[in-house]
This record gives sequence, C-alpha cells and structure tokens, in this order.
Amino acid sequence: MQNSILWFILLIPSLSAIFLLMLPESNKKVIRNFAFITSLIPFILTLFVWFGYNQELGGYQYQTNVPWFEAINSSFHFGVDGISLPMVLLTTLLTPLAILASYGIEEKIKAYMALFLFLETGVLGVFISLDLLVFFLFWEIGLIPMYFLINQWGGAKRDYASLKFILFTMGGSLGLLLSIQLIGVTVNSFDLIKIGEIWPQLNQSTLQSAIPLHLSLESVKAIAFWAFVVAFAVKVPIWPFHTWLPDAHTEAPTAGSMILAGVLLKLGAYGFIRLVLPLFPVEAQQFSGILAGLATAAIIFGALSAFAQKDLKKLVAYSSINHMGFVILGIAAIASSYQAGNAAISESATIALNGSILQMFNHGLSAAGLFFLVGVIYDRTHTRQLEDLGGLWAILPVYGSIFIFTSMASLGLPGLNGFVSEFLVVRGAWHIFPLATALSMIGLFATGVYVLKAIGLLLQGPRNNRWLQLKEINKREVWVIAPLMVLMLVIGIWPAWILEMINNAVKLFF
Repeated sequence: MQNSILWFILLIPSLSAIFLLMLPESNKKVIRNFAFITSLIPFILTLFVWFGYNQELGGYQYQTNVPWFEAINSSFHFGVDGISLPMVLLTTLLTPLAILASYGIEEKIKAYMALFLFLETGVLGVFISLDLLVFFLFWEIGLIPMYFLINQWGGAKRDYASLKFILFTMGGSLGLLLSIQLIGVTVNSFDLIKIGEIWPQLNQSTLQSAIPLHLSLESVKAIAFWAFVVAFAVKVPIWPFHTWLPDAHTEAPTAGSMILAGVLLKLGAYGFIRLVLPLFPVEAQQFSGILAGLATAAIIFGALSAFAQKDLKKLVAYSSINHMGFVILGIAAIASSYQAGNAAISESATIALNGSILQMFNHGLSAAGLFFLVGVIYDRTHTRQLEDLGGLWAILPVYGSIFIFTSMASLGLPGLNGFVSEFLVVRGAWHIFPLATALSMIGLFATGVYVLKAIGLLLQGPRNNRWLQLKEINKREVWVIAPLMVLMLVIGIWPAWILEMINNAVKLFF
C-alpha cells in the first residue's frame, strides 16, 4: 500500500473526472456531490502519508518507480519528503474546498468540476515527481484546466486574461523543456536522484561526449540555469514577470482564484527549491543578490500596488505578489550561503528557507480564504468596488468577523500563521541580506495599510442602506472557510507540527 498510495492520490481525481463526465448533465446535485466526495479521497490518503512519514529517517519516502520511456531512461518515479509533502497536503485540502465553494455554478457544471479534478492531478504530479521529464509533463498539464476555467467561467475580460496567462506560463516553459532535455541527454537519465549525484560532478569530457557541440561546461550550466530561473520566475511570479497575475486572478471564478493563489503560484517557488538550488549551487550563489533585490521589489511594489486598488479582488491579487516576495527572499538567502561554509550564516539561511516553505503553505491558506470571501460578497452585491460597499459589518457580523480574522492572518498578526513564516524569513535573511531585509520592512508596513484599507472600506463606516437585505454567510460557505481558519490559528499557536517536518528535510536536502 505504501508504494502505491501516491498513485492513488495522483490518479483518483482524474479517474473521478472521467467518470463524472458520464453522468447526466441534468442532475446537478449529483454532479456537485460526486465531485466533492471524490475530491476528499486524495486528502484522506494524504493524511495517511503525513502520519506515516518517518521524520527521523527523512528523505524521499513512499517511492514508486514505473518505467515510462525506457529508451531515454525516463520513468514515473514518485516520492515525497518534508518539502513536497506539505504542498501535497495543501493541494488536496484546497481542491475539495474550492469544489464546495463552486456549488453556485450552474452552467456547464460537468466540465467545470472535471477541470478542477484534472487540475489537481497536474499539480500533484509536479510535487511528487522525481523524474524531470515527468515533472515537466505535469507542469504543462496543470496549465490547461486553469486556462479553460478562466476562459469559460471568468469575468468580462476573461478572454484577455486567459490568453495572457497561457502565453506567459507556456512561454517560460519552453526554456524549461530545453533545459530538462539538456540535462537528460548529458546525464543519460531524467531521474532526479541520479541527476543530483552526477550533474554537480559533471566535467568537460563527459559533456563533450554527450553533446557534440563546442560549448564549455560553464556555458551549458548557465543556459540550463537561466532556463529554469525564467520558467519558475514567471510562475511565482517574481517582479517584473508578474503582470499576468492580477488579470488572471481578477477574471477567474472564485474557486479558480483560490487554487491559482493557493497552489499554482507555489509551483515556481517549489521549482527553485527542488531543482535550481541543488543542481546549480554556484550559479544560484552568484546571482542570489539579484534574486534578493527582485524579492524586495515584489514585497514593496506588491504591497503599494495592492493599496492603490479600488477593486477588492485585485487588491487581494496584488497582495499575493507581496507575500510571495518573502518566499523568494528566503530562497535567495539559502542560495547565497549554500557554499559559504560559515556555520552562523548557514544556520540563518536554514531558518530563512524554513520560513519560505512555511510561507508557501501559509499563503495558500490565507490567499485562498480571502479570495473565497471576496467571492461570497460579490455573489450577493455583484460588485467588488470598495467605494460601493462599506458598513457591512453591521449587516453581516459573522462574515465581517471571518473577513477580519483571515485578513489578520494574511497581515501577519502574532498568534496567526502569517507571522510565523514571515518572521522566520526576516530572521534568517537579516544576517545575509541586511539591506534587502530592511527595505522589505517597507512592504510589511504597506501590508498593514492595504489590509486596514480593505477592512475599513468594506466593513466599517456608516451603514450602507443599499445592502440592508444582504444574506449572512451560509453554512456551506462557513464549511469552506472554517478548515482554513483552524489551520491559520493552529500554525500561529503551535507551528512545530509542520515546521519539524520542513526543518528536517531542509537540513538533509541542503
């Protein structure tokens, strides 16, 4: 069971989607419930993996390896460790919540639910793949369902937003495929564990026999490095590659924004941690200062851009750029010190990377929660313009309390999850990039400003009689947000349950 459980987690969503497409379109209740129930199965199986994972042993566990293209030594090699397993848990948690949040969808409901299930398989495949070619396969699979979700169920500018999303992400992926092919041909394998052993020790003669081109080893590694960096930078997205994100978020349906912010943005950061740092330590260290500078720019400009927005959903979208900037800052810190050999610096870098990985998980919770809450109020008012709202706490006290709680978690209030991860990043990066870390405090200050702006314009002020007949958040909607709130609070009070797993993996991996 242990060797096949990852297959079940990966394939159940797609198999469920195929079966769902055979159900009669007229019975929408059956379609909704079937999609929701089957989406819970991977989550339950992931809990078995989580509690069965041996943290003391560490490393890749629950491995399975099935040949795929034997001629080029590529296989379905899957496994999880303390870095990927939290991302798998986040994905399998958010998918059923996103489906539950989509019960109001009436048009083309079979296709809508099936796309979410196919999307889950694509994302999970990236997190559990230990074969570079299979990694790329699932990387691309995850793009197509999100494109159609935006294009078919999005807002007024959905055609523009979906096209921009697919062009940016697939454009970055072209270099990624080139780099993966380059590494696979050189090493004569796409297995990530084998590549990790051979690629750093590669010499000019081995390279020359594998690639009959007059390229130096440094040139080949530089090409592969930058191809990886551009692809992952677009996906995060790192400033200034971020321009597709606000449009995609704003036009996507509510559940699409939940998955886009909660999971898809993490693929790029995961690629940096899993592939760029271990395979290109010299290049990563060389350009870590630039990466830290871009992270700081994302933190500051993301927060300032969020503050400037009048559309509540666009405000939350820009906040994702701000929060993901802390993830990249922690990655830059570990990249800078990867070969430093200084014990104090290495400890700080480890703390920063722990914070980055935890921030990926935490941002998934708070961003998905905020996008859902924006969708709740939009369904009732049919507007996201902050100037049209106001005074809603007096009308919707339960909704207002939930919105404030989730906003404070995103803000980084001590006692909630956002504080723990951002504190770790700042604490670790301070000894390595003191200027970038100090400047990022401007972004932290602006974060408080835009969060308070959103709360003030949405909930505070005189009661707006235009919205007196609004209905309070219902039970189904509370069931969507409640698990996220529980995790925000639990991580804020007792982060050790997830940090120990992450820390053990980071120490072993780096």
